Amino acid sequence: MRTKTLEIRDRMTFIPALAVDMNPTDEVGAVDAQRWLLRRVGYACDGSPNIILTRLDGSAKAAFSDPYDYNDRTWRTAHLFIIEHWNELKDGDVVDVEYILGETREPKISERFETCP
Repeated sequence: MRTKTLEIRDRMTFIPALAVDMNPTDEVGAVDAQRWLLRRVGYACDGSPNIILTRLDGSAKAAFSDPYDYNDRTWRTAHLFIIEHWNELKDGDVVDVEYILGETREPKISERFETCP
């Protein structure tokens, strides 16, 4: 499994998030155990991104790879974007919901660049 820490942004919203691709890693010895356990709980393990998304501080539920589990535009939009762009995203990237939805012309920059010297 691979993880990425991301910054989800929307109107007046800042969410440090943890995204986990629920596909087995290719570490020696890990593949078989991970594949078996992941398949046992319903993950396809077919190489397509199966992303669990939650708050980095653990204070929210984690959606079982289903962006439509959320009744919230910020989480749903961010989750769909993360699934579609998983291979392009890096730790610390900003997932800007307003920009994704075409509500702003430029994506937000990370708060770490706005508030830290």
